[in-house]
Amino acid sequence: MIQVYQLTSEQADSLIGVEFVPDNYFNPIQDEDNNWIISVEEVNQCSIEWVKLLPPIDYNPVISIL
Repeated sequence: MIQVYQLTSEQADSLIGVEFVPDNYFNPIQDEDNNWIISVEEVNQCSIEWVKLLPPIDYNPVISIL
């Protein structure tokens, strides 16, 4: 299972559009369970300490039925 990192909605709002390395920006999304999440790559490449302490969870993608 793919791991991601869970955010609160306030944390997600504070990270939207924040550059974590040159030309790369946080892009929090919601999973199928309405958890706000960011990727392992975003966490590993950033230098924001509280982001590195976020809890990892299993990724549950949104499945769209057309």
